[in-house]
Amino acid sequence: MNIELTQKLQGAKLNKWKIFLNNAHLSPDLRTDSTALVWENDEIIACGSRSGNLLKCIAVDENHRGEDLTASVLTTLRQDAFQNGYSHLFLYTKPENKFLFSSLFFYPIAQTDSVLLMENKKGGIDDFLAELPVEEGGGKVGCIVMNCNPFTLGHRHLAETASKECDRVYIFVLSEEQSRFSAKDRMEMVKRGTADLNNVTVFPTGPYMISSATFPTYFLKESADPSDVQCKLDIEVFTKYFVPKFSITHRYVGSEPLCPVTNSYNKLLFENLPKHNVSLIEICRKEQEGSPISASLVRKLIDEGHIEDAKKFLPKTTFEYMKENNLIGVKL
Repeated sequence: MNIELTQKLQGAKLNKWKIFLNNAHLSPDLRTDSTALVWENDEIIACGSRSGNLLKCIAVDENHRGEDLTASVLTTLRQDAFQNGYSHLFLYTKPENKFLFSSLFFYPIAQTDSVLLMENKKGGIDDFLAELPVEEGGGKVGCIVMNCNPFTLGHRHLAETASKECDRVYIFVLSEEQSRFSAKDRMEMVKRGTADLNNVTVFPTGPYMISSATFPTYFLKESADPSDVQCKLDIEVFTKYFVPKFSITHRYVGSEPLCPVTNSYNKLLFENLPKHNVSLIEICRKEQEGSPISASLVRKLIDEGHIEDAKKFLPKTTFEYMKENNLIGVKL
């Protein structure tokens, strides 16, 4: 028996890995930085993969369970992650695997009927939230979760509306690096674009809220809707940790005529937030020249060099930030 760590699965090795995961009732997820394979007589008997700080596709052949192979795979992936600058690790798995991964020093964050989110740092989410100060001004406390890729006049309209209606507003900007603009740039755009709103505070989400684009789906049943499962877990994290920390009473979203996934997410928020004494406020999407303002359209215009057209959809602060940081006219 030997353990191999590979950065690129291909050829016969890739096919064996896919077959092994399928036999373990998991779907192969090719979005990986590295994969640990445990071999015996030229056959895979255990495996696991890493993508950034996320561990996934962990499986052990049923004839070799009880041999601590999961621990061996995780040790290899932890070492690989650390060598690549990741010490705070996460994994998504089936809820029935909670005891297994807890015994290997992963700690539950939140779970639904379909998925369990764990991290290798005990109380990591509590430590993260402890660093975010609660601002003065109770009463009606609003919240907006945004990606802002980039921060548009539509985002500004949503923030301004919440600011007028609430005593305090928290805007959480997604921290994951899967967007056209970096998390740092998006945070700064939002901060500059809302600086005049005295009751608005901008924070990062940290690694605790992710988009449907990066949510791993390898362990879900074929009948499950991945975006639906991800949304439910996101809502669980939000209501379990963010709502009590900041005494959130209202969450604001923009109406979503363009993206079915976001529209479905809004519906789930409508159904679930009242159970946690949080009201969902849906604001009609701001339009420009008869069309809903869209960050994706802004990105397209910028990448095609139509800067003046893109400028129509952006606050002055966003446009100036882009110019200052050479983010206009360059396709990233």
